Amino acid sequence: MAHDDFRTFFGVAEQAGYARRITKPVDASWEPAAMAKWAFQALPDEERFGLFFENVEGTDMRLATGCIGANPDSYALALGVEKDEIRDKWVEALRNPIDPVVVSSGPCQEVVKLGTDAKLSELPIPVWTPGKDAAPYLTTGVVNCDADTGVQNMGVYRTMVKDDHTVIANMNPGRQGFEYCKTWFAKGKPAPVVWVIAAEPVVHIASTANLPHGADEIRIAGGLKGKPVELVKCQTNDMLVPANAEIIIEGEMFEGETDLEGPFGEFAGYMGPIAPKPVVRITAITHRKNAIFYGITSQMPPSESTVLQSMSNAPLLYKQLVHDLNESCVKDVFIDLTFGGLLAHCVVQMTPRRPDDAMRIGRLIGSLTPLKRITLVDEDVDPRDPIHLEWAMNSRYNPATDTEIQTDVWYPMGMDPSVRSSAEASDLGSRIICNATKTIDAGEFSLPSMEIMEKAKQSWLDSGLPDFEVPKRAKYRFENS
Repeated sequence: MAHDDFRTFFGVAEQAGYARRITKPVDASWEPAAMAKWAFQALPDEERFGLFFENVEGTDMRLATGCIGANPDSYALALGVEKDEIRDKWVEALRNPIDPVVVSSGPCQEVVKLGTDAKLSELPIPVWTPGKDAAPYLTTGVVNCDADTGVQNMGVYRTMVKDDHTVIANMNPGRQGFEYCKTWFAKGKPAPVVWVIAAEPVVHIASTANLPHGADEIRIAGGLKGKPVELVKCQTNDMLVPANAEIIIEGEMFEGETDLEGPFGEFAGYMGPIAPKPVVRITAITHRKNAIFYGITSQMPPSESTVLQSMSNAPLLYKQLVHDLNESCVKDVFIDLTFGGLLAHCVVQMTPRRPDDAMRIGRLIGSLTPLKRITLVDEDVDPRDPIHLEWAMNSRYNPATDTEIQTDVWYPMGMDPSVRSSAEASDLGSRIICNATKTIDAGEFSLPSMEIMEKAKQSWLDSGLPDFEVPKRAKYRFENS
């Protein structure tokens, strides 16, 4: 089972080595974000860990980042599964979501501050790109709902802090969160907007997936958790939020009120432009006693946000292909850990049954996603192994005949740095599909059989050499020799 709250998860993550405490005093305007950058820019995936700052200057609250999405192992730990079980857990949750339950009270409201008593400066909100971001930013799940249906939406919309009682949210027209706000404006009412900070990890994980319009992330989070997420009613509106969260920030958005947001370090590794975005007025801040503030660290990949997006969106795409579209030739889907579900490199493991299967699946994925590169490999290639992938590209991919470039591709929010031309508009981009499946018989592998190699491993161990885990790359190769 997944964890009931962030505190429980952190204790398990710390014990497993995926999170570490920092006891020295730190300045939230630069130190936590800059230290997190070292964790993601300098440490290899398997050695990376999140950071938990126990002493943040100017606040009684603690600050954590990078703990849920430090690497695929911490992500699996947050789901309560082994790393190779992530995809199946996601598919199960998507096919069998679990409705939340509403409770009368929850830890997230142990301390309640309303109106002018609700001050954002009391929270340790980091500046994520010190020296370049315009202000501290909330980088967490944002909840709002459709005024007509009551269906709630949760997504990660970066939010710039303007002052103690005002924020500017990156909720552009066309994004689901803003479309829900418009349903309130149509009734002549302000739209309720709520930030959920340090909820149980499955809530944050579900909010990073590119779910279909109208899907309720809390139901998916329940499926991931294996039981209902408990929700509690907000203090100043009727929104329902995770009862076990550490902090809840409530606000309201008024039609037509905007202010300049940015610059901000975006997931692609470049500073985003300054543009007018909706203003939200803070109406309440509630939190647990001795609360923990959590923010998702992003900016230059690899980062926590790209790990979370990649690990969440790959199973979602697999489920769409195999279970929704009945493409049984697809065996696995991997999205690289740099750009998440947007603009990234997707590698699909498959068993082509017809000569056109690989390119057909590649085009299908292009129609379903904003992915920029799509590579198709055979079932004997591990899509998560860069060495194996490069071997397949070098030995099975003929650029002249196995490449398709799609032009006039639009990427949402003008987020492709290679074509972005201004803050107001973006040129159309392109997409490449590479068929690295076998199209000719190149002969046998230049390797002994698995039977001989198993005997050789025993000879290796008998010689006093160190034991090792056989990677999938080797298993696939020897099994096919």
